[in-house]
Amino acid sequence: MIGFIVAGLVIGALARLIKPGKQNLSLIVTLLLGLAGSVIGGVIANLLGTGDIFELNVVGFIVAVVASVLLVGVAEGLSGRRSSVR
Repeated sequence: MIGFIVAGLVIGALARLIKPGKQNLSLIVTLLLGLAGSVIGGVIANLLGTGDIFELNVVGFIVAVVASVLLVGVAEGLSGRRSSVR
């Protein structure tokens, strides 16, 4: 469980580094987006037959980072939209 949280934090941090621009996201949001991305990556890797959902493998890691980058973009868009409405 702790490894899953650490992996989520690393994947979320990588996603924020890859995504250009400044994101106004907290550490908790980064962790949650990284965890969501790692679950998505694990599910897709499992569907492709490259490993189990909780197993760290190259395909799952790459898909997790890509999914997290997309999730960071969506979260950034939602938080930007909320602040412009006020």
